[in-house]
Amino acid sequence: MIPLKNTATRSSCSIPSLFISLSILCILPISLFFFHSSPTPLSLNPQINLQTSPNFIKVYVPNLPRSLNYGLLENYWDFDSDSRIGSEVDNQIRKTHIGRSSKNSLPYPENPIIKQYSAEYWILGDLMTPEKLKLGSFAKRALTAEKADVIFVPFFATLSAEMQLIVNKGVFRKKEGNEDYKRQRMVVDFLKQTEAWKRSGGRDHVFVITDPVAMWHVKAEVAPAILLVVDFGGWYKLDSKASNESSSDMIHHSQVSLLKDVIVPYTHLLPRLPLSENQKREILLYFKGAKHRHRGGIVREKLWDLLINEPRVVMEEGFPNATGKEQSIKGMRTSEFCLHPAGDTPTSCRLFDAIQSLCIPVIVSDNIELPFEGMVDYSKFAVFVSVSDALQPSWLVNHLRSYSYEQKDRFRHNMAVVQPIFEYENGQSGGIGPISPNGAINYIWRKVHQKLPMIKEAIIREKRKPPGVSVPLRCHCT
Repeated sequence: MIPLKNTATRSSCSIPSLFISLSILCILPISLFFFHSSPTPLSLNPQINLQTSPNFIKVYVPNLPRSLNYGLLENYWDFDSDSRIGSEVDNQIRKTHIGRSSKNSLPYPENPIIKQYSAEYWILGDLMTPEKLKLGSFAKRALTAEKADVIFVPFFATLSAEMQLIVNKGVFRKKEGNEDYKRQRMVVDFLKQTEAWKRSGGRDHVFVITDPVAMWHVKAEVAPAILLVVDFGGWYKLDSKASNESSSDMIHHSQVSLLKDVIVPYTHLLPRLPLSENQKREILLYFKGAKHRHRGGIVREKLWDLLINEPRVVMEEGFPNATGKEQSIKGMRTSEFCLHPAGDTPTSCRLFDAIQSLCIPVIVSDNIELPFEGMVDYSKFAVFVSVSDALQPSWLVNHLRSYSYEQKDRFRHNMAVVQPIFEYENGQSGGIGPISPNGAINYIWRKVHQKLPMIKEAIIREKRKPPGVSVPLRCHCT
């Protein structure tokens, strides 16, 4: 009987063991599947980041006067001409195209000084697209502000500022006689009268302020809002040289922050080069632009003097006109690396031109902020160099020469993957129409979506404050 008893005991013990073993074997493949299939925040594949999330953001667009957006385009194209650098192409468009265009399908200016900041045009175009055509858009129009996550302000702030600079640059920093100031004032005064602004203090409103001089007079008033900016370098009223960084007339960085604001790409000015068309590159390092700049751009002058006589390095003075564009296309497409030093601001559209040209960016800008970080890992296709290292004689060129062919080829393959996410244009007349699911506009809205919990918390905290109590600005973050 003892053997039978032992057998029974062994059987009763082995059945659970076998069950547990089988369960583990069944669960393990499923776990491995989810582990490998879940998106990583630093993935270079934009499809992984955008298509696995079922979420969307609800956006309300207040009914601002047309004169503050598409009406500005009508006024711009009604100008007889623009004598500034880079305006030749727009002057030609005025003669050949605008007369035959509908006012509902006006293009954004091609002048590179303005075009590089065209995010305002493409984002509004997506929101104006009928919902039945917005199949790939992460933003859905809300019918009321109460049902929205954020309120998008449909003001072409860059175009407004640039038009004032065309008409009368002398009054730009003044209020009297400044049409741009009047438009800024109209926008802010309109919003402050709405229940949505009163409810949130503007914290859930989205402003596109890509040009550093856009909304110059009212930046302090819109600072609590979600700002779509190309970097934080334009948030000063006075040049640091003039103010010695102590003037009370300076808008401090406490008003902009990665906690609430979104860094967006410049609009690239050079056409995309597909990886399949990439050819041998003879130049090691290329730069085209102005040598003399303000503020952080002083570093550019020093780099210029260090690099100008280095073999296989090209440093060219250039202007944003048709000739300069053709030179940049040739230079970037025949160079291994493209230099990206700080200028008047920490970044420029040159970085995004380099990406579209498959020219490996060399970023020498210690205070730079980049679009879509957390979704894109720039270190996989760009070289980051500290200013202190770059200013050592021969250090930079020796560092770049140390990269193997395989490393540079990998950089370019990774760049080709992310090229689409820095694209705004949708190919539609007037900018209104379906967008790419993996383009810049959707990435911007996903970044705004990430901010929502903090914004809602800030609104609720503000409501419970006793009258007369103020909370100090704490927007610094690294």
